[in-house]
Amino acid sequence: MPNVRRSARYLSLLAPVAVVLAMSKVHAAWVADPPYDFTDSSRFAWAIGYLVVLVIAAYGAGLPELPRSLRQGAAAAVGALVGAALAVSAVQLLVGDALLPRFVVLGSALILVPVHVGINSLARSGRSRDEDRDRVVLVASDDERDRLLVDLDLAPEQPAGLVAHLVPRAAVGQGDARPLVEIVLAERASVIVLDRSAQADPEVVVQAAGLHEAGIRVRTLVQFYEEWLGKLPVAELERASLFFDIGEIHRARYARIKRLIDLGIGLVGLIPFALSVPLVALADLVANRGPLFYRQPRVGRDGEVFQILKYRSMLPTAPGEPAQPSNWTAVDDPRVTSFGRVLRASHLDELPQVLNIVKGELSVVGPRPEQPRYVAELSATLPFYGMRHLVRPGLTGWAQVKYGYAGDEDDALEKLQYEFFYLRHQGLRFDLRVMGRTVRSVLGSEGRGR
Repeated sequence: MPNVRRSARYLSLLAPVAVVLAMSKVHAAWVADPPYDFTDSSRFAWAIGYLVVLVIAAYGAGLPELPRSLRQGAAAAVGALVGAALAVSAVQLLVGDALLPRFVVLGSALILVPVHVGINSLARSGRSRDEDRDRVVLVASDDERDRLLVDLDLAPEQPAGLVAHLVPRAAVGQGDARPLVEIVLAERASVIVLDRSAQADPEVVVQAAGLHEAGIRVRTLVQFYEEWLGKLPVAELERASLFFDIGEIHRARYARIKRLIDLGIGLVGLIPFALSVPLVALADLVANRGPLFYRQPRVGRDGEVFQILKYRSMLPTAPGEPAQPSNWTAVDDPRVTSFGRVLRASHLDELPQVLNIVKGELSVVGPRPEQPRYVAELSATLPFYGMRHLVRPGLTGWAQVKYGYAGDEDDALEKLQYEFFYLRHQGLRFDLRVMGRTVRSVLGSEGRGR
């Protein structure tokens, strides 16, 4: 039930606020000697910072809804909260000051472990009812059925299962027969999905209309992909590309605000980047000898080529050798060094791209930029591929958090469906959603951008 899962998310946000503030008030009034006014002390601001860390750590661990068992929920809660407590303790050790008392730091973490386990149990109960609820009858071609079965197994935004399929001509009744109505009732379906051919048949539409009046949801193929899967179907990419506004092009205010946010995040990101340079350089001397940085041409907004910057994670090329690999980079590429694997797993190899963001070549959120030769290949295969270059490319993106690594043209086509979905829904709220998903992917070791 969606309301149960939504309630679990709200509780997951409110619980750290209530616990940290309550523990801080208890410490100030009854534990500290002498007592002090918590809200009028510097510890109030640090308590707010700590609860923000707790919320981010819990979200990154997949709480409240991703763990699918009590054991997974407990492990996620313990890992997130212990990690948050250790992070704050490390900061206090570095600055040499007890910014927050151990009573608050450790006590809040201990209390929140069973709280998050309980919230996860609530989210899991809502998810199981949700999974039973979305039973789909598809009226479309056999090819669309095959594609939808694959897509439902990937990473749906709302869980659903295909319980029946009819090609459009089989859904047309003879005499008093109503095949679509009969199969929907027999399968206890909750959603009917119609492709363009089915939508064009008056008899199919009449049956769907009657079922709609009876409480069954009816969706076009595009609507279903957007609501349930967070992407656009392959068959509709070229047609759909004409029928939506793109935020960076059609909403000037959004484009300006997005650039200001990019610039702010990029400038703040220069601090950890500067701190990381000597550490990465020292580690390179041991396990990754060669140049510190790796530069590669990528296609940016309006097709302009720029040099993307990364910490080098592969063996350096010898003089005279081509700087680019001849094939799509593999996930477990043998050219990756031992320290390079650490850089990739932690995503530290992407940190230098804050310079690309500050320069305006990258945005924080957008389609991931590709190499020029891959763009040429894909543009020849997919006539609508160039639409992704109408906006500034991103450090992260919806396709990255939903699909991850692209290793060939088939993967590129799959990611393009998510990128078109992003272009169609581009806005500040969606950008924040992608950033949050990226935090979860990085902390959960799921993000695998190239």
